[in-house]
Amino acid sequence: MNISAELAAGMRLSVIVPARNEQDCVGECLRSLAAQEEEGWRLGREWEILLVDDHSTDETRKIAESIAGVTLMQAPKLEKGWTGKANAAWAGAQAAKGAWLLFTDADTVHEAGSASRAIVEAERHEAAMLSYSPRQIVKGFWQRALMPLVFSELAVTYPPAKVSDPESRLAAANGQFLLVRRDVYFANGGHEAVKDAVLEDVELARAVKRRKQGLRFRYAPEAVAARMYRSLGAMVEGWTKNLALLFGNTLAMAAWRVLDLVLLVGLPLLAWWTYGHTRFAVMWIALLLIWVRTLWRFYSRVRKSNFPFVDCLVSPAALPLFAALLYRSWFQHTVVKRVSWKGREYVGGR
Repeated sequence: MNISAELAAGMRLSVIVPARNEQDCVGECLRSLAAQEEEGWRLGREWEILLVDDHSTDETRKIAESIAGVTLMQAPKLEKGWTGKANAAWAGAQAAKGAWLLFTDADTVHEAGSASRAIVEAERHEAAMLSYSPRQIVKGFWQRALMPLVFSELAVTYPPAKVSDPESRLAAANGQFLLVRRDVYFANGGHEAVKDAVLEDVELARAVKRRKQGLRFRYAPEAVAARMYRSLGAMVEGWTKNLALLFGNTLAMAAWRVLDLVLLVGLPLLAWWTYGHTRFAVMWIALLLIWVRTLWRFYSRVRKSNFPFVDCLVSPAALPLFAALLYRSWFQHTVVKRVSWKGREYVGGR
């Protein structure tokens, strides 16, 4: 169903940006979106940008007001049982006029023409929902080391080809770029139907996949980039919120990452010790060969993260941090049953 062709006289696309205290990045995001105008799109005619301020206490609103073509909205009061992002996204969707809705985070940067090309791609593949995994921008040693570990596990758990296969039940999406046909979005209840979900993007994708409405998901560095975290503390808080929901086996995964560390560090040490304490060369040679095999297996997995070579190279240094975050996320969701994000606490939820 070619929605944009049927509604050619109307608005093709509404870009909805929920934002809470995003003064460090919202300006770059909105300017990159407004640059879509250069591709022949008339902002305010064929498409619109809605910034939904989620009760920010910084300069987010002021920055949004300074960028031409952006419609600034205020999110409604956050009611019990809602996450802040779902509340803001739902308000934006209800005000939107486009035949397609693009939900994107304030920490993203969009390439010129990416929005129009995304609609063409979705229609070509008969997908009611198209989600891109952006190129991740990382700063500082711990982000460079940790993020490849997380994203390699995501790539293994949610392989894009399987997610996009209508015969597979596996569903996933990335809320940093989530394009959905308007009629399908509202038919599935939109963000109101997933109002308590911490991973609202994945829940929306599951609804589309379950109803066989067409889901497409892929890594798209040519379309969008994102810088998820601007400090170590924010990264710890963010992954604590998400890891236990993304991976159903967090404790087992944590144990395997500890084992990776033990093997990567322990095998060469044991080989060195063996070399100095035995006359049998075959023992330390065997240990070194096992270590090389362990290195190959480890880096074969990490390279699936799509991160640069140097970031993947230093990733073993973050194995203890990754294991600790997996445990922390499991503990917060399973024992404490409470997680924090952007100054709010969420109890239970999905």
